[in-house]
Amino acid sequence: MREKLIEFRNVSFRYGEEEPWVLKDCSFSIYKDEWVAIIGHNGSGKSTIAKLMNGLLFPQEGEIYISGKIVNQETIWEVRKEVGMVFQNPDNQFVGTTVQDDVAFGMENRGIPREDMIKRIDTSLTAVGMNDYRLTEPHRLSGGQKQRVAIAGVLAISPRVLILDEATAMLDPKGRMEIMNTVSNVQEMNQISLITITHDLREVVQAERVIVMNEGVIWDEANPREIFAKKDKLREIGLDVPFIALLAEELKKKGISMKNEPLNHNELLEDLWTLHSTM
Repeated sequence: MREKLIEFRNVSFRYGEEEPWVLKDCSFSIYKDEWVAIIGHNGSGKSTIAKLMNGLLFPQEGEIYISGKIVNQETIWEVRKEVGMVFQNPDNQFVGTTVQDDVAFGMENRGIPREDMIKRIDTSLTAVGMNDYRLTEPHRLSGGQKQRVAIAGVLAISPRVLILDEATAMLDPKGRMEIMNTVSNVQEMNQISLITITHDLREVVQAERVIVMNEGVIWDEANPREIFAKKDKLREIGLDVPFIALLAEELKKKGISMKNEPLNHNELLEDLWTLHSTM
């Protein structure tokens, strides 16, 4: 049985007593080494979930557990050792004058010995492909490079969970692809739980499970293939369907049926090749 790392139990949250509920009675679990994508339109509650996981916010109703510990004011610093977070704008996370200084900052705050810090800087920057930039000033980096350094800074503190909260939203398509490839490699190499918060369905194909938020409630929860199969319903709640899913839908209208709901170009081509071979 898989170890449960994060558990939301009937969690509700709002930003003020007169404000509407942003989350309403949400319950779900995230497990060790699992990659979960949390998606939804702007205002659906997905980023609030990220902040609740890291103790930046606390629920008005319900309970949140990280590695079996309830999240509250007394446990918050223990929780933040377990959960690392990368935000949309990496510039807001930079404090060092060089890349290696920035990666070291979180470890210095935790009193990690210098010898260990040097090893972790090297390991974390290598993991995100940024070791050659360790003496570079952060403001000289591209947007994608900045996000990779931000991820390295979080990895250096050895969290059990890495949250990316709209971490690719400010990047161009090439930068987005680079970051998604980076986090995929990082998750596999470091055996951590990965949570990606996004409104872009193209970013969820590698996830093991998808939680779809809509108006503060869990609208659906399934694997990516099952989620993409609900194209019309996704459109109804304001989510754009990936191009591959739209192309497969148009092919089906022309009488060309896919074996499965394709998640990427390779799957679509493989299905078309198999179909062609049997004709």
